[in-house]
Amino acid sequence: MEILGASLRICVDDLEAAVPFYERLAGGRALRFRRGDVEVAAVGSFLLMSGPESELEILRKVAATIAVQDVEEAHRLLTELGARIVAGPVPTPVGRNLLAVHPDGSVFEYVDQRG
Repeated sequence: MEILGASLRICVDDLEAAVPFYERLAGGRALRFRRGDVEVAAVGSFLLMSGPESELEILRKVAATIAVQDVEEAHRLLTELGARIVAGPVPTPVGRNLLAVHPDGSVFEYVDQRG
C-alpha cells in the first residue's frame, strides 16, 4: 500500500472565517464540499470541518486522513496488520473511504480517488 499524503483534520466553529487564513497559509484555494450536515474545505494539507457539534464530536476522534492509491488494498493490509475497520469502504464525492482503528487505538480515515 502506497501512502500518497495525509491531511490534518481541523474542526472550526466558523468555516468562512477560517478558510482565508488557511488559503494564505497553504498558498491555494479551498475545495469545498458537504458531507452530510458538515461543511468541509480542503486547503493544501488541511481539512477544515464545520457543522453540528454531534457530528464534529465523532470527527474529532479521527487523527488524520491518509490518501492512498487504493482503499481496497488499504483494507486488506490494515486487516492483516490487526486494525479494525469500523466503516467502509464506501463511496464519497471524490472516491472511496474507510475508517480504521489501529491496534494502538488511533483512528484514521483512508481515502482514494477511485470511483
